[in-house]
Amino acid sequence: MRVINPKDFIGAKAWDALDIEKIKNASIRLHWTNEPYIWHVNDGPEVFVVLEGAVDMHVRDASGDKVFSLQAGDIFHAETGDEHKAVPIGAARILVIETDGSI
Repeated sequence: MRVINPKDFIGAKAWDALDIEKIKNASIRLHWTNEPYIWHVNDGPEVFVVLEGAVDMHVRDASGDKVFSLQAGDIFHAETGDEHKAVPIGAARILVIETDGSI
């Protein structure tokens, strides 16, 4: 798992890119929510971009539970099998890119 802050990325030259994930048969969806999502594990990778608002991303792994505070512009990347739960702080708009049919 990782959190990506776009402001921290500077390419060596114009149009350099930070590869985040390649997803075959992906869905790209814009979500609006003011309620937490359920704890879940995706069957493929997920890229979660906070476009507006703020979201606390709760994650679980072998070392225990953690919370990442995401602001507009932040990107959360979950790999296959990463357990997580998104909890918006008020209303939020989120772009989610994941394997088509993931929960």
